[in-house]
Amino acid sequence: MSAILRFAPPLAKRLHVGTARIALVNWLFARKRGGRLILRLDDTDTSRDAEAGAETVRQDLRWLGLDWDDSFRQSERLDRYAAAADRLRAAGLLYPCFESEAELQAKRDQRVRRGRSPVYDRAMLKLTAEQRARAEAGGKRPYWRFRLSNATREWQDLVLGPCHVKLPTLSDPVLVRANGTPLHALTSVVDDLAEGVTHVVRGEEHVMPTGVQMELMAALGGDPTRLRFAHLPALTVTGGRKPARGLDELSLRSLRQDGIEPEAVAAYLARIGTKGEAVPASLAELTAAFGFAGLSPKASGFDVAALLRLNRAVLASLPFAAVADRLPPGATEAFWTAVRGRLDLLAEARGYWEIVAGTIIPPVIEGESGFLRTALDLLPPEPWTDTVWTDWTAALASATGRAGPALTDPLRLALTGEDDGPEMSGLLPLIGRARTARRLEVAGS
Repeated sequence: MSAILRFAPPLAKRLHVGTARIALVNWLFARKRGGRLILRLDDTDTSRDAEAGAETVRQDLRWLGLDWDDSFRQSERLDRYAAAADRLRAAGLLYPCFESEAELQAKRDQRVRRGRSPVYDRAMLKLTAEQRARAEAGGKRPYWRFRLSNATREWQDLVLGPCHVKLPTLSDPVLVRANGTPLHALTSVVDDLAEGVTHVVRGEEHVMPTGVQMELMAALGGDPTRLRFAHLPALTVTGGRKPARGLDELSLRSLRQDGIEPEAVAAYLARIGTKGEAVPASLAELTAAFGFAGLSPKASGFDVAALLRLNRAVLASLPFAAVADRLPPGATEAFWTAVRGRLDLLAEARGYWEIVAGTIIPPVIEGESGFLRTALDLLPPEPWTDTVWTDWTAALASATGRAGPALTDPLRLALTGEDDGPEMSGLLPLIGRARTARRLEVAGS
């Protein structure tokens, strides 16, 4: 049987790395199994700009390199959800409630003070038809709760292993708001049944709702034992800089704006929770290597410093054609070859382009005026080849007796204004003789 998965991102905020990881794992599993991935847009909450949120999600997923085989909006399926709710009412499993949030909170507080679980007390099950009529005559409209059984729902999780949820420990979930709008607990089950979803991959925070989902699926005529679940442990931010508001603020959009490559993000997210450090890999390579058995059931750290290291490795592997349109105007393939191994972020290439093609002013290097004058005198005539740095420094070493850093460090500082950077053998031909001569004069003045 072909695998069918669905990804249902939140539309009210940007896609953060934890959610992106869930999307990626869904995608990798679907592609490895030759299955289908459905993008579900949960837009029944009309209080938010669902279209803008949906477009942001689509852009973020495409930037990461992910696609999907089908997509639908829950707002287009309201009739299905209403029919499912009617079916549950007819079976006596959906009951009306009128308590306000303040009343419910007071009940919860009272139960806690008595040392009892704050689970809902099902008081509305005792509501008579006359009491309901009086409430509605007074302007109230009921919201609807699903009555859970006393069963324990069990499953073998693909990541966490054996899991179970004791339904009596949970409050009966609200499935329909007072205004008739269906809630996620109902809509997701109806959609999974309609689409024939076989695997649900999501965050570990959904373990308890999984028990409810299995119960509701059975009530609607489905077989929850045919559905496989994989709950990914939470991510925590570790290493390097930390976002002020935690992981939720570390979005794909912010990483993109910071200059992180999508290949680096995908390779890093795919390796989180597995053994070994992430290395540059294409989506095809990540798909071939993917398996739930390799994912740790424990919480994993999202190490920003490790992501930057991987981004450097990804940039070093990219051909000129992959970055040409994002480099400074005029940048050549020779320039990219010279600098790509030294970049944590692509934006850093602008600084190196200023070195080879701009008008930087190097610092005056104290005590090196004589050495730099000799360097200027021995500067070879153009045209320069890729051996000019080796030839020039060999002649300079012979003339001055210098070697190693004493020879090369003053030259690098004079020509680039930096103490470190790409190999000078690649930069010098790009800087050219005229710029080199001017900078040697300034640094040695």
